[in-house]
Amino acid sequence: MASGRRVLVVDDDEIIRKFIRDLLEATQHAVDDAPNAATAAQMLRDGEYEVVLTDLMLPDGSGLDVLTAARARPYQPEVILITAYGTIDSAVEAVRGGAFDYLTKPLSTQKLLVTLDRAVERRSLKMELSALRSEVDSQYARQNIVAASPGMRRVLEMVDIVRASDSAVLIHGESGTGKELVARAIHFRGPRTARPFIALNCAALPEALLESELFGHARGAFTGAATEKKGLFEEADGGTLLLDEIGDMPPALQAKLLRVLQEGEVRRVGSASVRKVDVRIIASTNKDLSALITQGTFRDDLYYRLAVIPISIPPLRERPEDILPLCRHFLAIHSAKLGREMPSFDPGAIDLLMSHEWPGNVRELENVIARAVTLTSGLRISADELGKIFSLGRTRAAASPAAGSSGEPSEKEAILKALQAGNGNQTRAAKILGIGRNTLWRKMKKYGIEAPQ
Repeated sequence: MASGRRVLVVDDDEIIRKFIRDLLEATQHAVDDAPNAATAAQMLRDGEYEVVLTDLMLPDGSGLDVLTAARARPYQPEVILITAYGTIDSAVEAVRGGAFDYLTKPLSTQKLLVTLDRAVERRSLKMELSALRSEVDSQYARQNIVAASPGMRRVLEMVDIVRASDSAVLIHGESGTGKELVARAIHFRGPRTARPFIALNCAALPEALLESELFGHARGAFTGAATEKKGLFEEADGGTLLLDEIGDMPPALQAKLLRVLQEGEVRRVGSASVRKVDVRIIASTNKDLSALITQGTFRDDLYYRLAVIPISIPPLRERPEDILPLCRHFLAIHSAKLGREMPSFDPGAIDLLMSHEWPGNVRELENVIARAVTLTSGLRISADELGKIFSLGRTRAAASPAAGSSGEPSEKEAILKALQAGNGNQTRAAKILGIGRNTLWRKMKKYGIEAPQ
């Protein structure tokens, strides 16, 4: 069989089939042919083709039957219709229904080859996109969610259950437990994966700005609104909107959000018209919404709209089985970023990791591992070195044998290493240490460390 693309030609005219077969085989394509729709459908089931060239008028049906059979195959071949001038309208309708293009008789050799090449190119792009979506699926749903503990395995089971539905999801968990990661897993493993995923922190914006961000605004709606602006509901149309820290949303906006959830439409600030939107809502919070309802700061009707499917993420201190798998996960990620071989922990360092309470949960753990990879040079991270890492920022080990009574020698050494790792850039060093730029400056002054030139 000739190398190249595999093509199926469907036409009841043997002369046309032979003409196309000879032309394509001369250009290194592999060609099979069928005289009618039934034979073509069987060949599509038995083989795998990248492009199907089919006449619109067939003795036992039409090219639309072949199109339907082709679209049912998992390998999704592109379909090009061949039509006479009198049936162009039908061919155009078929293109709208999923065919790639149509050619008119008498066939132009150059037009046929160009159209075939374009069809092959589009199919290749579609296959690449499908592979990327699968990669995203894997990244968000499995690779980045470590689930060694029973609690996290239950969370992943819930992700698998709810991902295909459009029901609202309310994710509860302490800060740093990975609520957004779970929300992304639900989106990217579901049918909306090709549409936008947008996250908004409801606690990060004042009420007026939060309303404009969510619903958009009309031109002239307020001072500074020089142009009209889409809100995040419109931006996320067809996809998913994550409302993070929903418990901090002002009561007035809660009423407007409830109306959007009920009616499926938004009204931009300052506009009289409404726009239909199709958005899946996932909300997350670290607060007890039931307590907020009792206090009168959160609407109970909005709560029941959002908590159709509740998911609770346990804090890291309640799932110690996840600590070491998470450490290995983050060691691999941050070692790869630095282009170095992945280190491991000594038994004493493991004891420190397991005895820590992790008030900052997984986010705190990742920061500790990132600093450890950056600030240690060997392939084994000792308890002494990890104790120095714990002495930085807000993280404090339960019993760090390395920090000493004041912690100053280890802190000074860590700052020097961070400056070296950041090539003297103090902003980069502060980020490595997990502290603010001004805090780093004060500590450098305290220890007599001169700013690198």
